[in-house]
Amino acid sequence: MSILSKPSNTQNPRISVAPMMDWTTRDYRFFARLFNPNVVLYTEMVTTGAIIHGDVKRHLDFNSQEHPVVLQLGGSNPQDLTTCTKMAEDWGYDEVNLNVGCPSDRVQNNKIGACLMAEPNLVAECIDQMQQAVSIPVTVKHRIGIDDMQSYEEMLHFVDTVAATGCNYFIVHARIAILQGLSPKENREVPPLRYEDVYRLKRERPHLTIEINGGIKSVEETQQHLQHVDGVMIGREAYHNPYLLAECGQFWNLEMPDRFDIMQQMMPYIEQRLAEGAPLSIITRHILGLFQNLPGARKWRQALSGGNAQTLTDIEHALVNMRESIQRSEQQKQLHHISI
Repeated sequence: MSILSKPSNTQNPRISVAPMMDWTTRDYRFFARLFNPNVVLYTEMVTTGAIIHGDVKRHLDFNSQEHPVVLQLGGSNPQDLTTCTKMAEDWGYDEVNLNVGCPSDRVQNNKIGACLMAEPNLVAECIDQMQQAVSIPVTVKHRIGIDDMQSYEEMLHFVDTVAATGCNYFIVHARIAILQGLSPKENREVPPLRYEDVYRLKRERPHLTIEINGGIKSVEETQQHLQHVDGVMIGREAYHNPYLLAECGQFWNLEMPDRFDIMQQMMPYIEQRLAEGAPLSIITRHILGLFQNLPGARKWRQALSGGNAQTLTDIEHALVNMRESIQRSEQQKQLHHISI
């Protein structure tokens, strides 16, 4: 059994960063890996059509330092999904995940994402054929329900139907998706979180590996969820505050990396990407949250966003200013302590 698909606990957990469209690009994943060697990283969702009929290299390429890395596929045609799953294995991915959670209108129209929860037999057929084609794990990410299918029993039926294929890893977003009436953004915020449904799924199906997703923003919350399930998937907080991934290193007794050391490792990568012709702005947008919650963080974001950073030198200047802001803050704290 792959290290990616084995059950976890608080001593050896599976913690991952959720696949997020336009956010978990290869540049972000390289950056995220510098915070923690063990966190599992996901690509953005890639549709089978984009891979089969588009630029395969653009959609599948990743840096070897990203491992462990998972390709998330969007699709509902068993043959196409099988083809892309085999391509993913040949490309070197550690795992393939099927998206049964995205609520956007665009993917619904192509029978992709959360709407597939209404068709468990089709999802099972897809997963069965995908698994037979490869030796790497094939997993499913889904919601706890959709529209008028909101009961725990209906989710359980979906999971049992898919698990009958031999699939044993389910990542559960602990919100329903309202496919008619709510935007994708609203579907991440409006439906209430029902963590207990995910906990119950693990209790009632202990042989399955269950990872929880939805609204998780801290190490403390992660720790609490790991008392009930096998893994935790962190979403937008891991993007806006990537140092959270470093803080999660305590689950593996890792030392906390220094933020400036992370940027020292990031700079050669940025230089390489610029040499490949990538605009600096598409890389710097992923590092804006590096100093979140620290003095000077706002100026750091301003210096790198909106095209303000034109060269590597601009980034270096922003780093110098950031270091000075932190030092000034520490000096002020010391003086305040002395005066007391």
